[in-house]
Amino acid sequence: MRTLKKHPKKILACFLLCSIVYYYCLPQKLFQDPVSTVLFDKKGALLGAKIATDGQWRFPHNDSVPDKFKQAIIAFEDKRFEDHWGVDIWAILRAIRLNTQQGRRVSGGSTITMQTLRMARKNPQRTLVEKVKEAILATRLEWSYSKEKILAMYASNAPFGGNVVGLDAAAWKYFGRSAAQLSWAESCMLAVLPNSPSLIHLGRNRTKLKKKRDWLLSKLCANGAMDSITCQLAQLERLPDKPKPLPRWSPHLLERVHQELVLSQQHKGIIHSTIDLNLQVQVNEILDRHYQVLKSNEIYNAAALVVDVATGDVIAYAGNVPHAAQEHSPAVDIITAPRSSGSILKPFLYAAMLHDGEMTSQTLLPDIPSHFGGYTPKNYDKSYSGAVQANQVITRSLNIPSVHMLKRYGMMRFADKLRRIGMTTLTHSAKHYGLTLILGGAETSLWDLGAMYGGMARNLANSYTYNGLYDSNNFRALNYLKENSQGVLKGEEQNKLQKNTPLSAGAIWHTFQAMQEVVRPNEEVFWKSFPSAHRVAWKTGTSFGFRDAWAVGCTPKYVVAVWAGNADGEGRPGLVGVHAAAPILFDIFHVLNPGRLWFEKPHDDLVDLAVCAHSGHIASEYCTNVIRRAEPKVATKSKVCPYHKRIHLSKDGNYQVHSDCVSPMDMQHANYFVLPPTQSWYYRKKHPSYKILPEYRSDCKNSLASHQKKQMALVYPEANMKIYVPTNLDETKSRTVFEAKHTNASTQIFWHLDNVYIGQTQELHYMELNPEAGMHTITIVDEDGSAISRQFEIIASEDEES
Repeated sequence: MRTLKKHPKKILACFLLCSIVYYYCLPQKLFQDPVSTVLFDKKGALLGAKIATDGQWRFPHNDSVPDKFKQAIIAFEDKRFEDHWGVDIWAILRAIRLNTQQGRRVSGGSTITMQTLRMARKNPQRTLVEKVKEAILATRLEWSYSKEKILAMYASNAPFGGNVVGLDAAAWKYFGRSAAQLSWAESCMLAVLPNSPSLIHLGRNRTKLKKKRDWLLSKLCANGAMDSITCQLAQLERLPDKPKPLPRWSPHLLERVHQELVLSQQHKGIIHSTIDLNLQVQVNEILDRHYQVLKSNEIYNAAALVVDVATGDVIAYAGNVPHAAQEHSPAVDIITAPRSSGSILKPFLYAAMLHDGEMTSQTLLPDIPSHFGGYTPKNYDKSYSGAVQANQVITRSLNIPSVHMLKRYGMMRFADKLRRIGMTTLTHSAKHYGLTLILGGAETSLWDLGAMYGGMARNLANSYTYNGLYDSNNFRALNYLKENSQGVLKGEEQNKLQKNTPLSAGAIWHTFQAMQEVVRPNEEVFWKSFPSAHRVAWKTGTSFGFRDAWAVGCTPKYVVAVWAGNADGEGRPGLVGVHAAAPILFDIFHVLNPGRLWFEKPHDDLVDLAVCAHSGHIASEYCTNVIRRAEPKVATKSKVCPYHKRIHLSKDGNYQVHSDCVSPMDMQHANYFVLPPTQSWYYRKKHPSYKILPEYRSDCKNSLASHQKKQMALVYPEANMKIYVPTNLDETKSRTVFEAKHTNASTQIFWHLDNVYIGQTQELHYMELNPEAGMHTITIVDEDGSAISRQFEIIASEDEES
């Protein structure tokens, strides 16, 4: 007392100092150990886990402990856990008594709180000094955290054998399910493991481990945690033979979330995804099955993505063939890899032109040998139809009409549209890609395709829900996080709706209608006649050199995107979308079983339009067969039919005449469907009903030079074209093929180069030439004397080509 009175300030300062030391003696974060990245499906099933950087299976901290394990661990380790302040005096006294009696350490007095601190301090040597430190820290820990939090820290960091740390990792490694799903026997086995280093391996001392487990079960039964029958049944359960390998259902998504979310510290390590495990397993099996066929053609990689249309959530993510050999790069995630797009973008161009009123759904487009500067596209089957309806360009995946469409629509305009609907891989200007943009000149990814086609399907599916308005967020990136899932806008959220959208419901409706008609692999053309057939709008694509095979399909509920090929870019003969990717696509749809449910027709965005049945254009006064068809409202801005013309015929109807040779009183008049000469020449081969114009009567031909010129066309070269002729391997110059067409197949065409006669052709009008570098003039003359001349330039270097 004298000392207290004599030095009160010193004692107070000492007390304050001790209080400060005591307050700050506990680290702000007890455990700094690296943790695994753990991926779950939308229902909590484990998809996979990535081992921590220190080689331990240590799942991220879990704030909750299942009740069965909680009761088991408290009964086994610290029966007064709920009552003490971190230190159990009675347990310490008992340990001292037992250890003294036995002359060795047979019991410890550590509480769960003290054991938690020992793990956090990396298990220092068990000395008296360390015990005192643990006791002090334990009381401090009890001040800072609830009992539930302390128990959760213990369960998340306790060792469970080998490189398994924490209850959650142990539950999956030993029993293949979550800790919350463990039985009493399983919970008790895990409760005794951290306390028994000799039992820490399942391959040793199994009898001793079972004896301890059963003892704990009996104790819990005596405490009233379970009845005797439950206890007896639990004691009959077998111990697991060895730790199980963790699932690897979606390893590529696991790696992706690790890179995108965990390493960037946006997420702590436990990821609840939107994946549906059952579907994921089936998609993996489908890829494995098709891989057995594909590898016979040295095709070793494939990937598939399944998207829920309503939410934009990814419900299956197979980034590569699950069991491909290591030399074929199975770890490469194809879903995010940019690859040449092939023809997979054609539906977007078709929809864009409908959306902007550039054409109707069946407007005729040229399908003839075409040259665009130095670019000469070819159809896959190397044939020409002369002219085809726009929807047939999609159904038949025709290349030449697609390039004509892009040229008409505009490359910059189309590239901007693709970016607006979610294509992130267009990193260059439209000029960089040129007209090849529509045939694989640009790269895309399954991830972007899933988002783009999903946006179209969502825009159309919600057309009625939103009364003809659009959610500006319909075209959005895909989502794989459960917490970010989005649904249909409701209530006041619909105030955000707008009239404008990158692609209207009417344009998308016609696009999907055309995509439905694509002939399916290994099926009859008339698949619609089978009641069990699924309604799917789908499209394939094949890149140049047979390096990438694509297939994408849409229904009101799902989008499925598939790629097949080789990750290293090696092309293989026969690697085409319809044969390599489409069968995978339809097998996945068979599992999804969408049935025949289809999109509602968006009447609010369609108008009943009088259309020429032959040309697909808005009907003119000369159209001979006018039909009414529902077209996007903006189609009223498209062109009136330019192909139907009023023709003047002789009285007998056998010849064309004109007013210079026949009185109008002696004429009869008829409306004819007249295509340009080159288109007509190819068109009538596939359309026997196409009526060519009658010839002019002999006395009317003299004044027809200008008209006859229209019956003949010089296909190649185009006016003022610059042509580079490469050198062959034998150092000879290649030859340039010039091409002309005439509506009269039997007519001879006479060819002249720089006013020098060089030959004549009949029926097939091709001429191989090898002009010197410089400007030249090519002239063609038919039997009636009609002539066409065109200038072109032969250049010496490819760099000079414009």
